[in-house]
Amino acid sequence: MPEVVLTQNLQRHVACPNMRLPGSTVGEVLQALFTEHPQVRGYVLDDQGALRHHMVIFVDGRQIKDRVHLRDPVSPDSEIYVMQALSGGA
Repeated sequence: MPEVVLTQNLQRHVACPNMRLPGSTVGEVLQALFTEHPQVRGYVLDDQGALRHHMVIFVDGRQIKDRVHLRDPVSPDSEIYVMQALSGGA
């Protein structure tokens, strides 16, 4: 099963350990995560079920492409990192 990791900056707001969860797409795995930890959903998805603008998800080191339907495929040994997108500069 794919492993989901919420980065430390998210862990400050919603405690959620790394978990192995079922699913063949990012959306399916996230739904399994939200079943276990419903409070995480509001931080990751907007009210339409799309990835929030300030969030980013990487699967096996690559940023997902489908931010709306979350249909990017995952394999049983994938690592899914969920993090806040950072911006700024001088």
